[in-house]
Amino acid sequence: MVVRKIVKIDAERCNGCGSCIPKCAEGALKIVDGKAKIVSDVYCDGLGACLGHCPQGAITIIEREAIDFSEEAAKRHVSQAKPEGREQQILLQWPVKLNLLPLKAPFYENADLLIAADCAPVACPSFRGLFMPGKKTIIGCPKFEDARGYAQKLGEILRQNNIATITIVHMEVPCCSGLKWAVDKALEASGKKIPVRRYEITVRGEINEL
Repeated sequence: MVVRKIVKIDAERCNGCGSCIPKCAEGALKIVDGKAKIVSDVYCDGLGACLGHCPQGAITIIEREAIDFSEEAAKRHVSQAKPEGREQQILLQWPVKLNLLPLKAPFYENADLLIAADCAPVACPSFRGLFMPGKKTIIGCPKFEDARGYAQKLGEILRQNNIATITIVHMEVPCCSGLKWAVDKALEASGKKIPVRRYEITVRGEINEL
């Protein structure tokens, strides 16, 4: 044991948004029971790459007695992590259904939004690994729900929050184009210029950037 710098998480301030998780290359952080926690002191280098990514200000760097950081152990930890465990860390906010999302929330701040058709993850097995890491996920179905309502709500979300980028993922079927329409209308209503990337998934699971 040595006295060194290490991350400290204020459990009362942490709301479990998960914004810090993708920023920790050593895999030292994990959401446990709705709160960010250090998996093991040996994986935390104490440099605080996660520090500026907590909207609640729940992360600080302190000095305390801890096991010394091991870069080799951290690399093994990251490489040996089970895919399902890593996927559980990808979801950075809840809820994800557009109709249930609040208009304004801390997790929107400087967020990269993923706006996807709710059937896209079913058609594309690699959806989670390709599109979700580091993004706040929003899903919906413009065919069975109100596309105009989607446009209005998304417009308010974009207007009331600082959104960095938008990624749209929809199916190749005609009804799914309503998702792009809703985003286009939302951007127009918000009066903001936000970079947008668009992907189409075929019914065979192939991915095309449009």
